[in-house]
Amino acid sequence: MNAPRPQVAPRLGDALNPGVGKRELWAWAMYDFANSGYTTVVLTTVFSAYFVGVVAAGRDWGTLAFTSALSFSYLLVMLTMPTLGARADAHARRRRFLFMSTTGCVAGTAMLAVVGPNDIAIGLLALAISNYCYCVGESLIAAFLPEIARPEALGRVSGWGWSLGYFGGMLALGLSLVIAGRAEAEGLPAESYVPWVMLLTALIFAVAALPAFLFLRERSEASQRAQEGLLRRLANAWRDTQAHFPDFRRLLICGAFYQAGIAVVVTLAAVYASEAMGFTMAQTMMLVFTVNIAAAVGAFSFGHFQDRIGHKPALAITLVGWILMVLVAYVAVEAWVFWLAATLAGLCMGTSQSAGRAMVGALAPPRRLAEFFSLWTFAIQLAAVVGPLFYGVITWVSGGNHRLALLLTGSFFVLGLMVLTRVDFARGMRARQVAIGAPT
Repeated sequence: MNAPRPQVAPRLGDALNPGVGKRELWAWAMYDFANSGYTTVVLTTVFSAYFVGVVAAGRDWGTLAFTSALSFSYLLVMLTMPTLGARADAHARRRRFLFMSTTGCVAGTAMLAVVGPNDIAIGLLALAISNYCYCVGESLIAAFLPEIARPEALGRVSGWGWSLGYFGGMLALGLSLVIAGRAEAEGLPAESYVPWVMLLTALIFAVAALPAFLFLRERSEASQRAQEGLLRRLANAWRDTQAHFPDFRRLLICGAFYQAGIAVVVTLAAVYASEAMGFTMAQTMMLVFTVNIAAAVGAFSFGHFQDRIGHKPALAITLVGWILMVLVAYVAVEAWVFWLAATLAGLCMGTSQSAGRAMVGALAPPRRLAEFFSLWTFAIQLAAVVGPLFYGVITWVSGGNHRLALLLTGSFFVLGLMVLTRVDFARGMRARQVAIGAPT
């Protein structure tokens, strides 16, 4: 059963809550623009392939080492984010925490510039630091969504942010492609230009994130909840969702499954393209550039569709699309078939990530936004631990069979779709209304 489908307002101003101006909406969306360069360039395209092929010098365990470092950072996010989210709510300091995490990610990305051949330890350390800070910032910026968008426009506004974010990723990747193309044309090795790409990515992140700190307002009142230890806060939050928010809990489980598959695509697309399809670095960059274009189109257009048909059906459609994408990529032998799969992946990526954020915003109580989005972050990071690590183990035990690893990755989307069928969205929104003004 789904929530009643409200009439979608046609104008931009009608999508925003009272007191929220277009400049603040732009500032919020610009953070998506800012941090997308990190995932696109560092995780998906350049540094992932660079680490496996150059830093680890093609060793069999290179992919596993890369995914293990990411999994370690995701594990830290899982353990600390519920406490950080509750603390941000308790003192109404989400923007301050956002600034700290942004600074950490920019600094960690800049550290990657000093990583060269066989600098495995420092490369993994800088990767873990930057990714941890990125994940914290991603959770905190999402918690502003319900304060900016009206309930009936969460899908559209979330989609606007994601779509602008993909353009940020394309900007960083496009400039990186220019640097890589010129260097490769002169016969220079990757270690001569990848450091400049890392510095450029850090600079774009720092500059584009500034509007969020200048114009984004902290509207929620401090919850004044008592501070708890890491594990106690996590355990209490899990019990609370079971007792009072069962459908939000099911959404968390659903998200953990399907985000595991997305994490594989985001983290290992470049590795798969180079190892299974024989793409060069420049070809891989063009591939990911195409994926970002498709993702921007999907996020922007599907957000309107999501508000019209309901959050649950919209997410179900995208999960079916992911399953189809995996099958197409698995059978791809010719390059054009793989390009088709990559385009489909982009469309599904933009829609599924935007839809998930909007669903959390619709179910989260107003005074516990950072906490509930931190629980969503917990689910996503659990997925990010399991997904890429699962892929890395499969490639290791199968002697580098990336096609088999990708096919098995499709099971995550199937499981997510199965759990989604048990989410009663209307009941979840009623639980949210009961919780308004009643801290637990």
